[in-house]
Amino acid sequence: MRAIIMAVATCGGAGYAPVAPGTLGTLAAVPLFWVLDGVRRTSPATGWLVLVALVAVAIWAAGAAERILGETDSGRIVIDEVAGYAVATAFLEFSWWTAAVAFCLFRLFDIVKPFPISWVERRLAGGVGVVADDVVAGAFAGGVAGILLYVSS
Repeated sequence: MRAIIMAVATCGGAGYAPVAPGTLGTLAAVPLFWVLDGVRRTSPATGWLVLVALVAVAIWAAGAAERILGETDSGRIVIDEVAGYAVATAFLEFSWWTAAVAFCLFRLFDIVKPFPISWVERRLAGGVGVVADDVVAGAFAGGVAGILLYVSS
């Protein structure tokens, strides 16, 4: 079970990258945008269910990985970036341009952590704390991406 938890939490090992594991974890989530967009087009309810399930699995895996690693919010845990990027793209239609814009904005918000992202990161602990700030960063990134893409079209 430990191997499964770590495989999920590190997104198949992306979290072990020596440089920018969070960025690599987010990059690994880009194909998920394409898949979820297709699911949402076929069945919006199923798309939302998959997104909620992804966030729930991320919370579980992040919390379990923290206990295994003995570290709080370890850089090796990148499933939170996957969940955050999925939230960032939840209201966007897939294109490579949209994926890139959402990627850059998500990484910006996740790294800079403006309020309330920083507040969420400081206030919550465990798997919820690891994932929640990324979900909020994803919501910000998705909102800004939606506005920028709408204005530029």
